[in-house]
Amino acid sequence: MNAQELLETYGKAATVVKAYYLEKFLESMNTTDVPENFKEFAKDKGIDNDTVAKMIELAPRTLFDVFDAYEVYIEILVDYTDGAKFTYGVIEGNEMNTESTIYNSRIEAEKVAIEKAFQLLNDNL
Repeated sequence: MNAQELLETYGKAATVVKAYYLEKFLESMNTTDVPENFKEFAKDKGIDNDTVAKMIELAPRTLFDVFDAYEVYIEILVDYTDGAKFTYGVIEGNEMNTESTIYNSRIEAEKVAIEKAFQLLNDNL
């Protein structure tokens, strides 16, 4: 599932993720160079799914902090026995959700783990 589909499928989790990105954007404008009326405009306008989806696709690992805040932890595991191969685990409470699929890159494993984390976060909200 791509980032846009995640945001559309898991609406409650999408609201949390969008709020996180908006907060980070507004924090980046905390300088005297940015007029207050522009900051207010940006805050009122918010951030759309297309923009958030692009940020997730480009840097999925930035979501780890969002999930951590809700006690949904992503763990990327690496096995070096046959070159670097990756799997993941998503920990929620006392439950570890893992998958036995092996991925050739960390980012592939991260994307699948993020989908599982989206689902868990959405279910808990």
